[in-house]
Amino acid sequence: MTNVALVALACGLIIGLGAIGACIGIGIMGGKYIEAAARQPELMNTLQTKMFLLAGLIDAAFLIGVGIAMMFAFANPFAAA
Repeated sequence: MTNVALVALACGLIIGLGAIGACIGIGIMGGKYIEAAARQPELMNTLQTKMFLLAGLIDAAFLIGVGIAMMFAFANPFAAA
């Protein structure tokens, strides 16, 4: 395998594993939010604000991984010049 093929494989792994991790994280967090809101409905607004903040941070971490993968895909520092 060439360096270009390995970089393409690494980019796919970065994006794929990042997407799986973000989806699992947001799913677990959403489930815990529903459980907490059912137990204490008076805290629903506070919990919702915190849930959306954390969802944004989880998505941001995934998008940083996508940005790094795109950098390797289009401006590959490992490709032969």
